[in-house]
Amino acid sequence: MAFGWKLHGDGKTLPPGEVVKPNERLSWPRMVGFGAQHVIAMFGATFVFPLIMGLDANLAIMMSGVSTILFLLIVQGKIPSYLGTSASFVGAVAAIRAAQGDSATVTGAILVAGLVLAAVGVAIHYLGVQIIHKIFPPVVTGAVVMLIGFGLAYVVADVYWPQDHWIALATMVATGLFIVLFKGFIGRIAILLGLVFGFVLSWVLDLTVGKITAPGGNGEITSHLRVDFGAVEKASWIGLPEFHGPTFQMSAIVLVLPAVIALIAENVGHVKAVGEMTGVDADPYMGRAVAADGLATVVATSVGGSPTTTYAENIGVMAATRVYSTAAYYIAAVIAILFGLIPKFGALVAATPGGVLGGITVILYGMIGLLGAKIWIENRVDFSDPVNMVPIGAGIILAIGPVTHQIAGDFALAGIALGTIVVLGGYHLLRALAHGPRKEVSGGEIGFERDAAG
Repeated sequence: MAFGWKLHGDGKTLPPGEVVKPNERLSWPRMVGFGAQHVIAMFGATFVFPLIMGLDANLAIMMSGVSTILFLLIVQGKIPSYLGTSASFVGAVAAIRAAQGDSATVTGAILVAGLVLAAVGVAIHYLGVQIIHKIFPPVVTGAVVMLIGFGLAYVVADVYWPQDHWIALATMVATGLFIVLFKGFIGRIAILLGLVFGFVLSWVLDLTVGKITAPGGNGEITSHLRVDFGAVEKASWIGLPEFHGPTFQMSAIVLVLPAVIALIAENVGHVKAVGEMTGVDADPYMGRAVAADGLATVVATSVGGSPTTTYAENIGVMAATRVYSTAAYYIAAVIAILFGLIPKFGALVAATPGGVLGGITVILYGMIGLLGAKIWIENRVDFSDPVNMVPIGAGIILAIGPVTHQIAGDFALAGIALGTIVVLGGYHLLRALAHGPRKEVSGGEIGFERDAAG
């Protein structure tokens, strides 16, 4: 059931060793406090990523609340989780923007990816989660996550960093220090703190040093202030965010589809983690969870919002508090929806200087890329096997380039999309040609077997 929570104990205290299960709750005032914690935990990434993608941060916050409620209803309250903005689409969106694509083209492409993700969730529900492990073994999943991160290097180098390289450097250093030196809650919002630091530093330099002569967001070199508060002054305190419908362009859709692989891996990992924490067998709900994330992305992008995904930040909050109640997530979702009704806040977020985003994204993109290596290490992928090494290495280089492969007319595959196709198609093709595990003979005796799946 999605509603109807039992009161845990006296509703006030949580004795050592006990947990508040998904269908339980503490007193409502305490649950409001836990819901607020979940809002704070998701807040930084949920508004930073739309900002990087050129989408409305206010709308992203609001739709994260709507998406979370939809997710909880679809999984029948069995998997407590918050759906915030996904970082997996950032690289593809940057490529779409570079090709002069507007926000409607971006959200239309991501909407299609959400439909694909929902269809994958339905397939998992009926065929079992093992089908995902066969199509996307760790060697492939890790590679796709890595090329999504490292394939964004050109965005930092060509777009954000040149806008104010000293602010970018200072923001990068400050963010790194926040991440490394602080643990617990401060460490979880380190990206947000780094962004605030860079924003304030830019504003102080405007007051003390004056204008900077550098490229703006459009690449044109002008003399301008680092922070422009004009839109903030004009924005209302209360009102709806700006909605817009999607438009569909095949070249943009092809660019975003590789992110679906990363989202599948992310959702499966997060749902399994929540299942272990709550003591629930998560596998029967895995398909529902993946489909729910896909449908939430469809709903969010249909009105101009950002793509969604389950959030590790909120899983961390549950681990720290031992409160797994879905009531806290419903409360968090309502708070997020109310927050989205403050246009002045959205305008303030949109005023973030490009140099600040350069310092933030250089760390974010690198961390995303290294998560791919983490997947390889945890699953002991064998790169002495050329079936693993050849397509993975080639795909990553194509993404980092980024290399463009012209197909016909105006249609081309480039960067992350091209790299993902080479990784996935190349791996399965070479594995089929290798006829499975191969045996090596040394000194007249059969040596070791190498598993092409890593």
